Amino acid sequence: MRRETSSLNGDGGEYLSSFELSLDTLCSELDYSFSDVSLLWEALTHSSALKELSWQVGVPTCNERLEFLGDAVLDLIISTRIMELEESYREGDMSKLRASLVCEPQLSQIARNLSLNELIRLGKGERHSDGADKDSILADAVEAIIGAVYLDGGFGSAQQVVNRLYNDIFSEDYMGAITDYKSKLQELTQERFAKLPDYELITQDGPAHNPLFEVAVSVNGGKIGVGKASSKKRASQIAAQQGLEILQSLQGKML
Repeated sequence: MRRETSSLNGDGGEYLSSFELSLDTLCSELDYSFSDVSLLWEALTHSSALKELSWQVGVPTCNERLEFLGDAVLDLIISTRIMELEESYREGDMSKLRASLVCEPQLSQIARNLSLNELIRLGKGERHSDGADKDSILADAVEAIIGAVYLDGGFGSAQQVVNRLYNDIFSEDYMGAITDYKSKLQELTQERFAKLPDYELITQDGPAHNPLFEVAVSVNGGKIGVGKASSKKRASQIAAQQGLEILQSLQGKML
């Protein structure tokens, strides 16, 4: 459940007023409003800025602890999402996929989409060295925000925010590009047999709104994999994955 946005207080003049408006925009992008806005301020505060934020009431805190927490929360949410994608994914595939989704380049791109490079609070030296555009600083800020949402609203709120941030990333085209077993199988069969694999639709069952496709893949006339899924594209990928594992296993025994 979303919460009402608390008022932001401080003595920062025009800068603070502008910053408050930017935070409101960020909360809209996240589709989440903080009950304790100080958590969001903390998430956007780099350690280099601490000495220059003495005008604030209380002792300013940087985002390192929130980043530590957010890193763990993000891993759990992304791992859960991957588990829900396809039962055919192996542990190794899931680990590689998760690593590609929570890596620094991916997180820094999410940060830029949220304009965090304009919001992150840096010390003078870090600002002059273009710290606002460093992938490491931006990625840490995203994880810190996730940690802040988790502390403010619980796991369910953090999960909703992460799913929103990763909505486009979890599209079928993107996921297919990461786990394109058909291309990998094609490369292997061309290398070993100088032939392309053949895909055949075996059955199509179920109602129109929830179909089930079964696709088989063969090489040199021999069936090496079968896949079942709600789309022919996904069923073909599962069949290719199975065929790839079989050929790789046979190749290993021949060495």
